[in-house]
Amino acid sequence: MTAAPTFAFVKGHGTQNDFVVVDDPDVRLDLTERLVSALCDRQRGIGADGVLRVASARALVAAGVLGEFPDGVGPDDWFMDYRNADGSIAEMCGNGVRVFAHYLRTTGLVDSDSFTVGSRAGGRPVVVHSCDPSAADVSVAMGRVRLDGRSDVQIAGRTLTGERVDVGNPHLACVVDELSVDELGALDLTTGAVVDAAAFPHGANVEILTALQRSDHDVDFTAHMRVFERGVGETRSCGTGLVAAASAALHGIGRDHGVVGIAVPGGTVVVTVADGAAVLRGPSRLVARGELLPEWSAG
Repeated sequence: MTAAPTFAFVKGHGTQNDFVVVDDPDVRLDLTERLVSALCDRQRGIGADGVLRVASARALVAAGVLGEFPDGVGPDDWFMDYRNADGSIAEMCGNGVRVFAHYLRTTGLVDSDSFTVGSRAGGRPVVVHSCDPSAADVSVAMGRVRLDGRSDVQIAGRTLTGERVDVGNPHLACVVDELSVDELGALDLTTGAVVDAAAFPHGANVEILTALQRSDHDVDFTAHMRVFERGVGETRSCGTGLVAAASAALHGIGRDHGVVGIAVPGGTVVVTVADGAAVLRGPSRLVARGELLPEWSAG
């Protein structure tokens, strides 16, 4: 692969977890860590929490970006080749899948409201409930959720204990029963998060969640959450983190199923947990289209 001198992009976000979407069906771009981190830099690039490359699974395998087709991913499925803001590769991103599905639907790359998006964590069936060129409402079947026991994290000047949760990528979801919404908002997450390297050899996303509150509306419970993403820092939202947090919170009250509405700084999503798996439903917004200047790319 050789780096192209310039390329078009779309900027989008899911509950303000924002992405640069790059249409690269022939996998001609060399998405180096340097290029991705520059694209995501909010001062010298476009600015984003990550980059979503749009390509077929077949093309990514042929180019050597993927070694094989992940479970549930067919050669002709569109594959979300996701990179964190620091250029590292991530297995899965729930908000990213919604934006990716919105992009596929509104550009005509798919002609159905139900289809599969490929990811390194496996195929993710999606349903586009409504869609226009800017806004969409999308559900993502996030697959199996595995709880792996307790672990600690050093974050915001505290030691917190949470549930280790695997949603295709690793999480530590910390439900702090005594934490108010205002106290959650006041936590300083700029100092980073230090997880147990033995429990998380490749790092983990860390969620801090208020206690579940019963709801008499369309969901069983509500809660508020903030998240620190490995390779990024704090983000306004994290789809896999929302699933991990909902699953851990339900487990903490002795339930293995339920519908949880979670408010994050970027908005609100709904997580449905049942039969050991989860569905994430929430908004997607496509904001702008543009093209990188070749002079910038060359630099």
